[in-house]
Amino acid sequence: MRLLLVEDDEQLQENLKLALENQGYSVDTAPDGEEGLYLGSEHPYDAAIIDIGLPKMDGLTLIGKLREDNKAFPIIVLTARDRWQDKVAGLDAGADDYLTKPFQTEELVARLNALIRRSAGQASPILSSGVLTVNTSSHQVSVDNKEVSLSSYEYRLLVYLLLHQGKVISKTELTEHLYDQDFDLDSNVIEVFIRRLRKKLDPDSQHQFIETLRGQGYKLRAQN
Repeated sequence: MRLLLVEDDEQLQENLKLALENQGYSVDTAPDGEEGLYLGSEHPYDAAIIDIGLPKMDGLTLIGKLREDNKAFPIIVLTARDRWQDKVAGLDAGADDYLTKPFQTEELVARLNALIRRSAGQASPILSSGVLTVNTSSHQVSVDNKEVSLSSYEYRLLVYLLLHQGKVISKTELTEHLYDQDFDLDSNVIEVFIRRLRKKLDPDSQHQFIETLRGQGYKLRAQN
């Protein structure tokens, strides 16, 4: 999952970026509203975290402009203020949730996970397709009730496919949602991870979870 983090406090930005990356997110950062608007308009994000008190363009204006540009990804507002009016203003501008500083990183991650799941039509932290199950809270992956160990990027790829199961996802879309803006979009790393996932999840090719559609992309088959 790829996130946009717009925060002008350099230390907080660095700490949040590291914590979110440790949770399996790819994170692009911006120190002000203008750069945040540029990144948010140019790249496909799964969610954004935006501070209200930003230089150059405040967070409320930034959120409003992103929504005017039909950017529908979930947004969490960060505010150092504890007045209920500021929280309401953030929600009215188009944010989906808010956190008041200081906050626990674990709460931020939990809210992000919930927002991303809901935006994909999944309310439960348990994602499944037939005998394949992923607990997005514990990051536990299992097939036929047997735990499967995945790398961070393999896990990200699987979760993205599960959130969009039954849909054909292009290699470009997968790359854009798994990596930050500096990644080489022409890399064949997605094919490598798909091969690894198939080998780990379905070594005997019994379930055929992931389908390749030549020239189009990949699809995780929806199974009962």
